[in-house]
Amino acid sequence: MKVILIKDVKGSGKAGDTINAADGYARNYLLKNGLAVEANNKNLNELAGKKASAQHKLDVEKADNEKIAAVLEGKEVVIKAKAGQGGKLFGAVKTSDVADAVSEQYGQTIDKKKITLNSEIKSFGDFSAVIKMTQGVSCTISVKVVEG
Repeated sequence: MKVILIKDVKGSGKAGDTINAADGYARNYLLKNGLAVEANNKNLNELAGKKASAQHKLDVEKADNEKIAAVLEGKEVVIKAKAGQGGKLFGAVKTSDVADAVSEQYGQTIDKKKITLNSEIKSFGDFSAVIKMTQGVSCTISVKVVEG
């Protein structure tokens, strides 16, 4: 019997897969426990629609990320920080500080978890940061820490 898996089933397949299962296994286990539905025309069309919708969502997300990367690529973000004697900062500049500065200066909202600093920023100067977004899209920005 041909069925479409609704949930992952160990040994059979992942959610969304269409598999051929033994009639008894399909009726008594997969269908009965809500792990699968029968692969009729209606359910196959519904599955195709869901897959197309998921792919469209990924394509839109990638396009949005590419727009953000195009805006930010090679740009400089200025962060004002306070320091003690010898130019050593009180604390350090974190990825959340960089994300806030990008939002404030360029109007692009970036999750702090997507920002990678090449080194810990504990002094004034120029540093580099990489923003790694989903779908393999990334960009590099320059972080300038000045006294403020």
